[in-house]
Amino acid sequence: MKMWVTMPRMPTGLVLPVCLLSWCGAHTNAQEAPAPPMVEIVPELDEAIARGLVFLASQQNDDGSFGDGAWGRGVAVTALAGLAFMADGHMPGRGRYGEQVRRAMEYVLSRSGDSGLLADDQAPSPMYGHGFAALFLGEIYGMSGGDEALQERLHEALVKAVRLIERSQNDEGGWRYNPVPFDADTSVTICQVMALRSARNAGIEVSGQVIDRAVDYVRRCQNPDGGFRYQERPGSSAWPRSAAGVATLFYAGKFRDEAIQPGVDYLIREALPGQGNRRGYFFYGHYYAVQAMYLAGGDAWRIWWPAARTELIEMQDANGSWPDRTVGTAYGSAMALIVLQMPKRYLPIYQK
Repeated sequence: MKMWVTMPRMPTGLVLPVCLLSWCGAHTNAQEAPAPPMVEIVPELDEAIARGLVFLASQQNDDGSFGDGAWGRGVAVTALAGLAFMADGHMPGRGRYGEQVRRAMEYVLSRSGDSGLLADDQAPSPMYGHGFAALFLGEIYGMSGGDEALQERLHEALVKAVRLIERSQNDEGGWRYNPVPFDADTSVTICQVMALRSARNAGIEVSGQVIDRAVDYVRRCQNPDGGFRYQERPGSSAWPRSAAGVATLFYAGKFRDEAIQPGVDYLIREALPGQGNRRGYFFYGHYYAVQAMYLAGGDAWRIWWPAARTELIEMQDANGSWPDRTVGTAYGSAMALIVLQMPKRYLPIYQK
């Protein structure tokens, strides 16, 4: 079986075409060459994160889950909340919010079914939650050690989750709302690719063919304007799914794919934070856009990060939350905290 490997680095001294930004996807990402610390992390950011984490911790339900609003409590929001605490360095049994992470982990593990699906009963669009939950467990598995019993539980759940993702990939190369290979869209596809990347980073075997097919699918969803449409059939570009499209290529290891630069240019042109473009799927779009720009590095990161940081800090409510009218306040707060803590570089998934 072909296994997933990271693409090799390009030779130094390569001459690249002129494009909108000097980055062009060529040199380094923000992990390898961060901006000066005082540019990335300012006192206002630290204060907003501290208040946000206090609020988010207060939203954990008795069973360890998080969630309110339209989605209610479930693995998707619980996993994202857990990742928000982990982005500050907290792990099960370690750190001020280690207990919150542990309880969130136990909730997600309790939702692992015989098929490998990580989902709540009657969960809408369960593959969204499955992708986020597998990512959460993959990051814990890759960052923790010493507790053999816990590692065995995480390993078992992760292997089953990965195999479910692999067998539910459709003929186009993507995934959709349910764990059956019938349809695909770019939004669900990025969730599965990130989960696979996290599992692979943690030592779980992942099929390289599955990743290659996902990359081909995402490439076919790119429009001439550089943005990405929702599905392979004709449609318009939008910034949240365009951010997801660019992020998919990065997490698949295609750091110099020819589709990346047009996608980054589209995001800068159409969705730069602070330009009055707070449109639908706001936190979802921010979540993937900041990852795409972080992995792009260079000018893309230097342009995007201060604007995103300022916008999210200004949006924070007095109680420390970031409300989302559609999915709920726990979701909006978790997403905002993940975005704002990107420069801390704790989570392995964001490393090249």
